[in-house]
Amino acid sequence: MTIIRAALALFALTVCVVIDAREAAAEIYRPWCVVYTGRGGRSCSFTSFEQCMMTGGPGTGGSCELNPWYLWYGEHGQGRAGDDRRWPRRR
Repeated sequence: MTIIRAALALFALTVCVVIDAREAAAEIYRPWCVVYTGRGGRSCSFTSFEQCMMTGGPGTGGSCELNPWYLWYGEHGQGRAGDDRRWPRRR
């Protein structure tokens, strides 16, 4: 019986090590997109306007614009839960 308990404890320890549970990481918001004309491609993976312009600058057929997802759900967007700006308070 002791061997079975030891084996189960070892199995549980192995499962915990394999799963490698970590704390949740915060999402990095990417406020800039490069949009390519003609090809219809879009890449919204830029944290700064300068970074976006280095990828989609002149000669590439791309231009930079604000990420529509970021405008709605970003750090100060309207789509945030519990945002008081959407509904005026009644007094």
